[in-house]
This record gives sequence, structure tokens and C-alpha cells, in this order.
Amino acid sequence: MRNFGWLALVLAGCGVASEGEPDAPFVFGGVTYEDQATWGQDLRRCGNELAEGEAEQIDRMLAERALLHADGPVHALLPPLQTGAVIDTYVHVLYSNNGNGNLSQAEVDDQIATLNAAYAGTGYSFNLVSTDWTANQAWAQMNIGGNDEAAAKAALRQGTADDLNLYTADLQGGFLGWATFPWNYAGNNTDDGVVILYDTVPGGAAFPYDEGDTAVHEVGHWLGLFHTFERGNAVNGCKKKGDRVADTPKERDAAYGCPVNRDTCAGDVGLDPVENFMDYTDDACMFEFSVNQDDRIDLNWTDYRYLQ
Repeated sequence: MRNFGWLALVLAGCGVASEGEPDAPFVFGGVTYEDQATWGQDLRRCGNELAEGEAEQIDRMLAERALLHADGPVHALLPPLQTGAVIDTYVHVLYSNNGNGNLSQAEVDDQIATLNAAYAGTGYSFNLVSTDWTANQAWAQMNIGGNDEAAAKAALRQGTADDLNLYTADLQGGFLGWATFPWNYAGNNTDDGVVILYDTVPGGAAFPYDEGDTAVHEVGHWLGLFHTFERGNAVNGCKKKGDRVADTPKERDAAYGCPVNRDTCAGDVGLDPVENFMDYTDDACMFEFSVNQDDRIDLNWTDYRYLQ
């Protein structure tokens, strides 16, 4: 298992469920699951979670850097805190010999537009520098952490730490997508980037994950955000620290569908943040980042991606 660098969302494929009814039967690949949560658990909604203690390690690291930034110019080795950027973006479309995985330039443009709309309030935007297309059966059917992924990235990746490389493919292993965290870049810069299932772009076939928000979610990880329910579970999820962001209410475990008014940690302030891009709800349910998530992005961008 890789070191806390990979978060993944599982393939939605031909899943069908009623919005706002996460407990309703959920159909995927011709198989009916008890509900959407069971579907997600059976098909490994995440490639891996942060191991126990790793989030705390990252917390300490970020807290130390935040204090240094707060001291201002005394720490000349640190760049000034950045509060936004235009991120040059390179899209790599990987498709099989039969055409599975192929996207048009218009579909790529729609995905970039969705990213820009989602991040509009954060100060970060995405400038599409180029799109390339590669017909390679093995690369197009890559799995998380496999040799095919490594080979594709080694051949195609462009830019440096502050450039986004977005790979679209007909992913195997049941994943919607995955991403590297910013602090992983120094240890393996070739691996850096975001990978998504091609059918999750706007207008794709991965209902109810077909509006482009898989890329929004995974880019959130690439910018240093955790899941709102990080390491949560039905037993003691409310005792966890979640995403380490002060203004996202505690959430016991992942939300599916669009369960508005869900409140799994009733003893804490606020309803579950099911509209947040870093939860697991349907694309139609997601529409926001919080102010403190934006603050966390700023810190991560400044220290791990800006001018790196």
C-alpha cells in the first residue's frame, strides 16, 4: 500500500439510485445492492485510507508551517502565503484499441469548465495548456498503483509541482478516480497527478457521478484536502477528527446519494456536509468548498506546489 498518497472513488458505471434516497436499492453492472453504501463498501469506495497516525503527522507538519507563515518575513526561506493561482493543466486521454476511454476535445473542455466553476470561490483556476490522446490498451485499463499507471505517467507527465496532470482512462478495479497529495511530490514527482474514469466527465455514462465532480473531488486531494469523514466509520466515526477543517461539521462516515439534513454526529454543531465536494454524495448533491478548506489549500499550495 502506498504511503497515504492515494484516495480513490469507486466506479459508478451503470448504477441507478434515487437522489436523496441512499437507503434505496442500488443497481450496478446488473447487480442489485441493498443500498448505495453497500455498493460502495463492496467495491472498495477508497483505494486506501490514511493509516492511523498519518493524518496526525500531516497535521503537525502543516501546523508548524502555518506558524512560520504567521511570523511573516522573519522566515525568509518560506514564500509568502499564496491565496490563489492559475494552474496550468495537461489532460492525457488514454483509450483502448476498441475506442473505450476516448473523449473529444469538447468533453475535455467541459471538464475543465466544471473544475473552474467548482473552484471559482477559492482563487484557483485551471488553464488547459494541452490535450493529448494515446491509444494503449494497457494504459487505458490501468489500475491504481500498477505498472501500467507508472508507465503512462512516466511517458506523458508534463510540468512541475504546480502543474496539474489529469489522466482520463477506462479504469479497472472499480474506481472512479484517485490522486496524489501535494506532499508526495518531492518523493516521486513522476507519480504526481489526478486519474479519473473517463465516464465521469460532464455528460458521461457513470450516473450518478456524471457531472464532472469526480475530477473536482480528486483535485481537492491533489491540493491537500481530506475526505470530510476521513477515517470515519459507523462505530466511532464521530470521535475522529475528520478532515481537520474547523468549519466542516463532523460526519460519522461517508454519505451516499443526497441525504439532506443528515446528522450522524448529533452532539456536534451542524448537519453533515453532504453538499461538500469532499464527501461521497452524488454529483448533483455536491456544490461547495468551505472557507477553511480554502485556507488549507492555500497553505498546501504555498508550501508544496508553488514554485516547486
